[in-house]
Amino acid sequence: MALIGMKDVSWGFGGTPLIDGVTFHIERGQRVCLLGRNGAGKSSLFKLLQGKMSPDGGEIWRQQGVTVAELAQDVPAEFDGTVFDVVAGGLGEKGDIIAKFRRLNQKEASDGRSDPDVRQATLQHQIEADGAWETQRHVESLLTRMQLAPDARFATLSAGMKRRVLFARAMAKDPDVLLLDEPTNHLDVAAIEWMEDFVLKNVKTLWFITHDRAFLKKVANRIMELDRGRLVAYDCDYGTYLARRQAAIEAEEKQRSEFDKKLAKEETWIRQGLKARRKRNEGRVRALEKMREARRARRNEVGNVNLQVQQAEKTGKLVIEARSIRAAVDGSADGSQGRTPLVSDFSTVIMRGDRVGIIGPNGAGKTTLLQILLKQATPDDGHVRHGHGLRVAYFDQLRAGLDENRTVSENIGEGNDFIVFNGEKRHVISYLKDFLFTPERCRTPVHILSGGEKNRLLLARLFTRPANVLVMDEPTNDLDIETLELLEDMLFHFQGTVLVVSHDRAFLNNVVTSTIVFEGQGEVIEYAGGYDDWLIQRAKRQKDMPAEKKEKPAAKPAPSEKPRGNRPPKLGFKEKRELEALPAKIEEMEAEYDALYAQMGEPEFYKTDKDEIARVKARMEELEKAIEYAYDRWEALERGV
Repeated sequence: MALIGMKDVSWGFGGTPLIDGVTFHIERGQRVCLLGRNGAGKSSLFKLLQGKMSPDGGEIWRQQGVTVAELAQDVPAEFDGTVFDVVAGGLGEKGDIIAKFRRLNQKEASDGRSDPDVRQATLQHQIEADGAWETQRHVESLLTRMQLAPDARFATLSAGMKRRVLFARAMAKDPDVLLLDEPTNHLDVAAIEWMEDFVLKNVKTLWFITHDRAFLKKVANRIMELDRGRLVAYDCDYGTYLARRQAAIEAEEKQRSEFDKKLAKEETWIRQGLKARRKRNEGRVRALEKMREARRARRNEVGNVNLQVQQAEKTGKLVIEARSIRAAVDGSADGSQGRTPLVSDFSTVIMRGDRVGIIGPNGAGKTTLLQILLKQATPDDGHVRHGHGLRVAYFDQLRAGLDENRTVSENIGEGNDFIVFNGEKRHVISYLKDFLFTPERCRTPVHILSGGEKNRLLLARLFTRPANVLVMDEPTNDLDIETLELLEDMLFHFQGTVLVVSHDRAFLNNVVTSTIVFEGQGEVIEYAGGYDDWLIQRAKRQKDMPAEKKEKPAAKPAPSEKPRGNRPPKLGFKEKRELEALPAKIEEMEAEYDALYAQMGEPEFYKTDKDEIARVKARMEELEKAIEYAYDRWEALERGV
């Protein structure tokens, strides 16, 4: 029997309704994923179902006695107190009573004395809490299963831990139906996998929104899609849904094509000469009017984002070389004095065209490692060297690059109506249409945009700058699946180098060529391939580790990391001298290349003699070939060839 549902519900801001005649129901045991484009109305549908908004028309119903709980997309700012207080608060008045009762008992125990006022308050709350012991044990058991410290202050927790506490608050009601809006946001991979297992074991009936395809595939047993105001249900898994949806799209396109051909034919007929008008069939005229009305009412499918990167001059063959990097932070996890290692003795070589993923728990040091590799931070020990010609574009998960008080177009044009993109002058609003912003939305202040719209705007801003190295910190948050797939395709065909921090397992599998993983206690290891490849290699490494202690493997060790004693004895005196001189020679050539590149970037440069311009360009091409040859020669000498 259905637990909750809607019948012919409509809602909108005026004009075309965002939700148009939606009907559905959810039965016990179903785990339903709600899909749809950013701005399609998914969160609004959630709010209507919870009674936070009233529909313009239709009926929302639930079975008598059914309890519904939710995990919202954003962390509320008003929550305070301990973890126990926040979780117990989800039970309403009874939860507040047991939280107060617990605090008073803790105060008496910590005071070590009998305070009449405290005792009186404790007895009073004990009377009020009579019969609530079972509820308190339920909350304590839930916190234990969710691995949450009951006395930790909520305000001091990381964003990921706050999400886990709010999830516990929703589960405290033991709801018949649980609503989750983007539950994996701000969670690291381990926390997402924990949530998957917890939901499958403990949640009876679930309705959730997510763009995490791995989470969706594991949890959902039914899919609903909100598209152009209408809700379509698919009683199948995600893979079958994709096939059925593609077939539905093709059928719709064919039907619309036939309709448009018929409409064009009827429009030609009605515009024939006077003789035809006198003889025309009035029924045919009325049918044409209905066709015109149907064509006006048609809601076309939302377009796709047009993702293009302005490709800068390509870098040298070597992009980043890191040797024996060490980094630590003050203080340890248990609060004692000392330094906690983030990175211990990590080395890597990143070459042009590499797409490197970085994964690890929240707070492990992923952003710190990125800053060290980009020379924005200095390691405690070790050395980082860049190749020549790096032009870095940085995608910040905190969206610090956006001015929340300025409009969408002002964030792109920076006071100008036009930008230069791939050598062509483009109007800002025309450029933003590629990212699905209407002219009206372009004039909207950034602070009222949705999370997905802000991420699309950040991508639009990022791609206005020529780049050959893309650095992306959690780029997938809040993006719909269609935009995610387009981003994956763009990164896959990008001819430069990509560094990406992400907890989206499907995204990592589809994009990266190697993965840097924070294994704990400062151990950072690089593996070939994406997320699934890492799991396979890690399992093999852990299986082999007890039998034989091995050094940490590096996926791409720098040539200079090889001990000289291991080099085959094939180098003569001249080769040894050449090998020793190569690093300084490469640095000298790269410095000259960078100077010429900067010179060509000056507007005055192109006012000089054309022979001088040709000479500089020829010298740059000569240097680029010489630098690549030097790197190849270095590797050959290291191998003893």
